[in-house]
Amino acid sequence: MTQTRMLIEERICFFGAGSMAEAVARGLIARAVISPANITFLNRSDSDKLENLKQRYGTAGTNDPAEKENVLRTSPIVILAMKPKDAAEALGQLGEWIGPRTLIVSMIAGLSIRTMRSLLGRPEQPIVRTMPNTSSSIGLGVTGLSYSDGLSEESRRTARLLFEAVGTVVETEEDKIDALTGISGSGPAYVYYMMEALMEAATLGGLTREQAREMTVQTVLGAAQMVRQTGEEPAELRRKVTSPNGATQAAIAKLDESDFYGAVIRAARRCSERSAEMGRDLEDQLPAKDRD
Repeated sequence: MTQTRMLIEERICFFGAGSMAEAVARGLIARAVISPANITFLNRSDSDKLENLKQRYGTAGTNDPAEKENVLRTSPIVILAMKPKDAAEALGQLGEWIGPRTLIVSMIAGLSIRTMRSLLGRPEQPIVRTMPNTSSSIGLGVTGLSYSDGLSEESRRTARLLFEAVGTVVETEEDKIDALTGISGSGPAYVYYMMEALMEAATLGGLTREQAREMTVQTVLGAAQMVRQTGEEPAELRRKVTSPNGATQAAIAKLDESDFYGAVIRAARRCSERSAEMGRDLEDQLPAKDRD
């Protein structure tokens, strides 16, 4: 029997076993990018979570300190998936165990490549900084990727494969990551907020909650697919359904009265600014020697 060759044959360690780590692992396994046998999850103490992951996906996992050290020493790819507040301690330990060619893939919000290298004590460590969004959990995410200087094309390909398994990848310079956060990182929340309002309007109009939900979900899904499948700009599609003096035109006029268009732009910009502020706040809490 011929064994299927996986796209990634190296072992991968998820340093952290939260929802985003699980989402990426699920995508990798479902799309046959990597064998479950080559994935190991590490966490501090939640053995039940590790066992659930093992039962669900066939992956390994441990929180035993000696076993964790061995996994980190021997994994060619380490994906950082811990909480930002735990990053400094974890990276300080990790720097003692990894090799100079271990590929570090960070899903930690706010920590720059330069600061991660400082915490690792390895100024030339290969690092990919990422910003996934929550839709990755259903394979429809958008992930921004930024690369450390000198990263090999092989490592870039590996990073792309990891996150193409859970959606679309956008490669960008690191200084654009915060701008990306304002659009794709937090963007689902803006859409959910509008969906809340549409559902409320529907119920106020006499529809049931179930009808309001189904109509809203299908409307948003259909609109997104129209943009994708037709290749037309959203503005053009909007014009096509907005007849002069019609009902849609009246609705758009109300949105314009509230500067809906400008409000969305300001919201995305403020999100980007806050992302940068949080990154600075996080780095300010680190010892001076570990900051940018």
